[in-house]
Amino acid sequence: MDIRKLHYFIAVAEALHFSRAAEKLNMTQPPLSQQIQDLEAELGVKLLERNKRQVRLTPAGNVFLEEAKMILAQLDRSIKTTQLASQGIIGHLIVGFVDSAAGDIMVDILKVFRERFPHIQLTLCEMTSAQQWQALHDGTIHVGFVRFIESAKHIDYRTFTNESLVAVLPEQHPLARLSSISVRSLELESFILFPRHLGVSFHDLILGFCAQHGVYPKIVQEAIQMYTIVNLVAANLGVSIVPSSVAVFQRSGVVFRPFEESVPPVPLYTAWRTDVNKAVLSAFLKTVEEVSSIAIGNR
Repeated sequence: MDIRKLHYFIAVAEALHFSRAAEKLNMTQPPLSQQIQDLEAELGVKLLERNKRQVRLTPAGNVFLEEAKMILAQLDRSIKTTQLASQGIIGHLIVGFVDSAAGDIMVDILKVFRERFPHIQLTLCEMTSAQQWQALHDGTIHVGFVRFIESAKHIDYRTFTNESLVAVLPEQHPLARLSSISVRSLELESFILFPRHLGVSFHDLILGFCAQHGVYPKIVQEAIQMYTIVNLVAANLGVSIVPSSVAVFQRSGVVFRPFEESVPPVPLYTAWRTDVNKAVLSAFLKTVEEVSSIAIGNR
């Protein structure tokens, strides 16, 4: 069926007058009348009752009017959706992230991305770096924010940001009154750290920093999530060393203190599958780059 016939019928059905409908459609009346007759013949249904005095919709015509409007509205939505998809502003993206990445920059990225691309469905999954790498391999997430990198087919990465290391101390700890501390002052402390088997490079970075200054942490407790580490420190079970972004978990019972010594950079990487919707992925990565560049420039 020629879609134009639906437009012709709707114009006549709403005006209930062939001449006025033809004028609205910028055509003459005879061709319009012929198009309506052709439509009725094609449907095998009489849609309009007409005589020299008036035009009326038949019961079937009333039904077809509503259906025709819905068909055209759906067609318009389909066209717009297809155009949005081709431009990378519609689709679905599943993003994994470590809990310590959920700071101001990440919040800004998600806010800007949502404002720019409201038709892209964004699913967020809090996971450890190891879980994210497995999910990237399996294709259950498309993008991840991870603490270490792996070389893998169909996966690329770049450095998202570099952070510093800070100490987490119980609020009543004698060192908490200082504005900064030496890592050597933690030599006799009990430590709560992220388990090595879930992130060798990140775990070793912390131990390497301590060893460089003659400190060999006595690890009494391990915790996978950074906010769990913060809570355990608040419970006075020990101290910890974490990326500076973890300070976003400000809560009563703990303080975060920078080190007097020079600390190694703590990288956070963006990793992504290269075989997903290129337009959607490019839109997200561009937003990540723009927002993080602005944030770093404002520091």
